Amino acid sequence: MKLGIVGAGLIVHTLLEFIHEVDVELIAISALPKDIEILNELKQKHGFKYVYTDYDEMLKNEEIDTIYIGVNNQLHYTFGKKALEANKHLIMEKPFTSNYEQARLIKRLAEEKHLMVFEAISTIHNPNFKKIKELLPAIGDIKIVTVNYTQYSSRYDAFLKGEILPAFDYTKSGGALMDLNIYNIHFLLALFGEPYKIRYIANMEHNIDTSGILTLEYHNFKCVSIAAKDCGAPYTNCIQGNKGCIYTHSPLFTLTDFDYQLNKEEPVRYDLTGDAHRMKHEFIDFLEMFNHKDYEKMNELLEHSLRVMKVVTEARKDIDLVFPDDFTL
Repeated sequence: MKLGIVGAGLIVHTLLEFIHEVDVELIAISALPKDIEILNELKQKHGFKYVYTDYDEMLKNEEIDTIYIGVNNQLHYTFGKKALEANKHLIMEKPFTSNYEQARLIKRLAEEKHLMVFEAISTIHNPNFKKIKELLPAIGDIKIVTVNYTQYSSRYDAFLKGEILPAFDYTKSGGALMDLNIYNIHFLLALFGEPYKIRYIANMEHNIDTSGILTLEYHNFKCVSIAAKDCGAPYTNCIQGNKGCIYTHSPLFTLTDFDYQLNKEEPVRYDLTGDAHRMKHEFIDFLEMFNHKDYEKMNELLEHSLRVMKVVTEARKDIDLVFPDDFTL
């Protein structure tokens, strides 16, 4: 995989912490002209061949076969669409897009171009998640599922002072649902599929959800998914069945370990991630599909991403949360 990266923010720096551990060649990086010093530093440190301050120019580089989108949420669709139109495979940071319709159009364009598209969401590629999925039948009929990702954000202090950063900016597709609850939703839908009923209630400030409670109803059990950026608490995530439970106290974006406990038995702890960077496993999976041209597996994951965006879009309707780019299709 010969990678072109767009963005120079935190997620790109996080990506570069481990990317040299996998079989990826860093070809180019692009960001805004104001970021040129950062780009040159990253080129020197990580060995990029080219630096661009114009994304369209980077897309013309024929050495690049795949684009990684690491920009603000509201740009995912337009930047992803441009990459596909330039015949590049695509890795899109979470959340995949701002709404379901954008996700559907990205999928359709990828199919037309016969290109691969991946969503960079660490949760469902984590070995601990895969083990949870394997063990799930043993805990019997699922009754109640609760997940909670609440993390007081340092950006919330700035938000209260009137400085609206992207994570709290509705014009940039921000908010607790898109930023934190998205990990919970991926976890739940990858295990249980699409719910038949979705409800979302949220604390709203300056037109954005700073925290909220999402409920997903399945025919035989119920899920509650909480996320907050305006308050914090210990992480608690539990799947309860009539024969046992599976639980973890780590946030689902890292899922560093979990406990599996059958009724009247002692819990068994699993930690299958080792010391690996939290994003490494998703890239291992991407490269496996990419190198073997496994479009079937890729499409399964892409359909999952669309289901997640469908839930997110339906949830936003409950709180009348409208993003400007909802109307730019």
